[in-house]
Amino acid sequence: MKTTGKVSGIVSNLVTVTVDGPVAENELCYIDLSGTRLLAEVIKVNGDKASVQVFESTRGLKNGDSVEFLGRMLEATLGPGLLSSIYDGLQNDLTTMEGVFLKRGEYTEALDHGKLWEFTPIAKPGDKVVAADWLGEVREGWLPHKIMVPFAFEGEYTVKEVAPAGEYNIDKVVAVLTDASGEDVEVTMTQKWPVKVAIKGYREKPRPRRIMETGVRVIDTFDPIAEGGTGFIPGPFGCGKTVLQHAIAKQGEADVIVMAACGERANEVVEIFTEFPELIDAHTGRHLMERTTIICNTSNMPVAAREASVYTAMTICEYYRAMGLRCLLLADSTSRWAQALREMSNRMEELPGADAFPVDLSAIIATFYSRAGMVVLNNGKTGAITFIGTVSPAGGNLKEPVTESTKKAARCFYALEQNRADQKRYPAVSPIDSYSKYLEYPEIIEYLDEKIEKGWVDKVLKAKNIVRKGKEMADQINILGDDGVPMSYHEAFWKSELIDFAFLQQDAFDDVDALCPMERQKYMLDLILDICDRSFEFEDFEQCRNYFKQLINILRQMNYSRFDSEQFKDYQQQLSKLLS
Repeated sequence: MKTTGKVSGIVSNLVTVTVDGPVAENELCYIDLSGTRLLAEVIKVNGDKASVQVFESTRGLKNGDSVEFLGRMLEATLGPGLLSSIYDGLQNDLTTMEGVFLKRGEYTEALDHGKLWEFTPIAKPGDKVVAADWLGEVREGWLPHKIMVPFAFEGEYTVKEVAPAGEYNIDKVVAVLTDASGEDVEVTMTQKWPVKVAIKGYREKPRPRRIMETGVRVIDTFDPIAEGGTGFIPGPFGCGKTVLQHAIAKQGEADVIVMAACGERANEVVEIFTEFPELIDAHTGRHLMERTTIICNTSNMPVAAREASVYTAMTICEYYRAMGLRCLLLADSTSRWAQALREMSNRMEELPGADAFPVDLSAIIATFYSRAGMVVLNNGKTGAITFIGTVSPAGGNLKEPVTESTKKAARCFYALEQNRADQKRYPAVSPIDSYSKYLEYPEIIEYLDEKIEKGWVDKVLKAKNIVRKGKEMADQINILGDDGVPMSYHEAFWKSELIDFAFLQQDAFDDVDALCPMERQKYMLDLILDICDRSFEFEDFEQCRNYFKQLINILRQMNYSRFDSEQFKDYQQQLSKLLS
């Protein structure tokens, strides 16, 4: 028998319900508003009082309205058809709705029940299977979409029947399994899973052992992110967080991309809607949207839906990871998610932490980030979720609680500098403040030694030290003046500028420079470090500056030229002549 209740208190979308039976935290319920049913989630239980957060506007709600508890958590519908879709945090399909916003109490189907999929069986009658094992396959775009034993199944099952190859809709029973007690269970192409519970269904979760190439030099060379790793991009408004995420999405080595627009302004979300379908996949030449799912909740939507969007996005990634695919999850921005947590915490009058954020903010962020990673599946195949979130600290303050809490959980830190953005040095990632802890992993060092060359990490650290030293020399020159410092100071400064202008800066809108493979990154870094190793004799700082400006100009032109073109070879000759 389902538990029911009555509304006894309302503070915006936080509603207190007096219940007549047992309820659980994170359980869903429907609140009846004059025939319209509003979906809500239990976030706190105290005696016979349950605090629920409503996913929609509570305008018109009053004390005494009836509530029905559903006995289940917020779930994501998983199956063929997720890719190319645009959802909100509750997985309503925003492409099928009428008008700009969904009406209150209206919920759309997440998947198309009428579309036919070409099914190919993998399992055979008599096979022993457990949760997440592959039963069959359909083609979703050009990607293999595995039909799996539902994640909720416990114990071992025997395959009794598998549907023959053919075209079926998602409601077709494609397999019949027999459990240990001899009872038959039917399996369709879809299943549901609670978004706030991590999907298991794998044998082990080892440390990452290879990097995910993004084509962005400042990331791949200076601070690489591992495949199955975590990173975040903090920075003030206008520093290029969204453009950098678009570049990573377009060029990153991933099979599936999930974009979570969490609490962003409506105009930024509209940009994602309009620009993403037009982006061309650098690896296949097809539209990037064909392997992308967008989860969108704007800042004018209720905070509960804003919080749900990041969990729904992560669950979809975990689903595709269980198929042995490499997933890339980009969340923009986790600050809005944290603000939603703060808003609900304040309404419940909980003890506040720093800047009024919940006391357990660090634990919430760490638990979420821990759901990313590389896994070894039951059949020995591997899958991965690489997670990169953006943080929008107020006033660009990187010491605020969300940034500090995320720093503890994420392994890569890409700090965007307002000063670099003002100087049009894009991407505005600080080469000094940013870091990647994966450069300390023996597995990653071994991979880079084999993939690029032995001692590659030492070269990267050498380049970082040149940039760091150049920053120190720039400070001395600014304080003492051009004539007040030795010529070696100017030389050290301009060598750091050479790395900055010719390597770290990159044009995300240029056809050639936007995507820089590791082979080309190695060539350019070796070339620049060879110049930096040379000793020069200049008569004055003007000669030093003019000489290095010529070098920078030639190297930048090389970045805009195709690696194997005659133009590139011509610039090589110009560089050799200048250096001789």
